[in-house]
Amino acid sequence: MQDSRPFKVLGIQQIAIGGIDKLKLHRLWVDLFGLEVTGTFRSERENVDEDICALGEGPLKVEVDLMQPLDAEKKPAVHATPLNHVGLWVDDLPRAVDWLSGRGVRFAPGGIRRGGAGFDICFVHPRGNDEFPVGGEGVLIELVQAPPAVVTAFAALAAAPS
Repeated sequence: MQDSRPFKVLGIQQIAIGGIDKLKLHRLWVDLFGLEVTGTFRSERENVDEDICALGEGPLKVEVDLMQPLDAEKKPAVHATPLNHVGLWVDDLPRAVDWLSGRGVRFAPGGIRRGGAGFDICFVHPRGNDEFPVGGEGVLIELVQAPPAVVTAFAALAAAPS
């Protein structure tokens, strides 16, 4: 059967972990596991204060976001689900969103926009609804536009003999 999907999910781009106090997350992930802090992101609209960390290198590098809410009483509640979301590298984000929407996938409000690490992103909503019945079944999924170097690297990995 030929794959008619007009885009490819290349690999895991990130995981995002939420807690009420990111210093506790920092102690485990940075101080003890040794992840490197590569940046920070703060957004009133998204109610988040996060440290952007890295694990691995090259095309296998995975972003690990350690997040705490700016206000624990407001939404989105980035701390309420400790594994907040999983990010997937996608080779063609606009085509992926268009194709998935046409197949009933519900996206979270906000559409395609620039994310904290500088890549274009959008989110698959954790729950479907009447209009768009397909959701993440309780998991928020971030689709992330892969830069050309990542697309090329994954193509080379896929073509390499096993």
